[in-house]
Amino acid sequence: MKAAASISAAFFAAASCFGAHAQSVEDFYRGKTVTMIVGTGENAGAVETYPRALAQVMKKYMPGAPNMIVSNMPGAGGIKAANYIYSIAPQDGTVWGFITRGFLLAPMLKMPQANFDPVKFNWIGSTARTVSVGIAWKEATPARSIQDAMERELVIGATSAGQDTAVFPNALNKFAGTKFKVVTGYASVGEVDYAIERGELQGKVGFTWAALNSGRQLQWLREGKVQVLVQLGVEKARGVPAEVPLGLDLARTPGARQALEVIAAPSATGFPSFMGPGAPKERVEAIRAAYAKALADPEFIELVTRQGLDIDPIRGEDLARIVRDMYALPQTAVDLARTVMPQ
Repeated sequence: MKAAASISAAFFAAASCFGAHAQSVEDFYRGKTVTMIVGTGENAGAVETYPRALAQVMKKYMPGAPNMIVSNMPGAGGIKAANYIYSIAPQDGTVWGFITRGFLLAPMLKMPQANFDPVKFNWIGSTARTVSVGIAWKEATPARSIQDAMERELVIGATSAGQDTAVFPNALNKFAGTKFKVVTGYASVGEVDYAIERGELQGKVGFTWAALNSGRQLQWLREGKVQVLVQLGVEKARGVPAEVPLGLDLARTPGARQALEVIAAPSATGFPSFMGPGAPKERVEAIRAAYAKALADPEFIELVTRQGLDIDPIRGEDLARIVRDMYALPQTAVDLARTVMPQ
């Protein structure tokens, strides 16, 4: 009897485990909530607009039709959110990260608070390709070109020392000879924009061309309030005025150019999104498929284009390759780039 009972218990335990493992993606997501974490404060422009539009549209394409909500998690230029998604958040496909791409450099450049490996994330996709730019606020400074920024100090704002809006100008100072004075500590890139409008800052360096062409920043362009000084990608981008120089071309030495290439490398990811390294493969694939369908949905297109944003997707598989290639860049260039990062 005892032997029979043991066999029976073992059978039901095995059946239970098999049932849990065999649970379909639809069954798993039914009644669940997928939390879309934006790694900055509110009023973050394009990096927040895309996931909020997805949250409205994607449910109809998701197996099990889970609820989808957006939650802001500011801190250290997205590093706090990346750490959370990598090792603290549930690794079950219910947490999805949308973080400004500068966070990708943090582990490579050995920033002490970065406890994640970007290569191991499950990359979902990017809504659009874009390039970062630097601008001057015309009312606050006579600077009208990047050469002017090499001759006089230009006070600009950033969220943290490890985020694009601080890393890019500090890199240009070191490798191209500009004189940007970076003021950090703003809660979000949106707060930097408000400080510019108040006359507290003279500009911003390291935010996307897409962001400058959306929301109230688009009004800046239409009213001629800003001057675009420089673009900060690995190559010049379409749409940016042809006369605006590429930061790489301003490097004073070949070594300096290589270091700038390291710092500009994340620009190739556009607006990347990802899940934790432990998310089950079949759920990652379901999110990727629903995401791709949502990007082509007329409702989503209307939501983002009325904000002045583009849709030019990068697939998750391609994002993963870009990140792997980034982490294979020459160590000498990485070491030199590290000298502009906070220690």
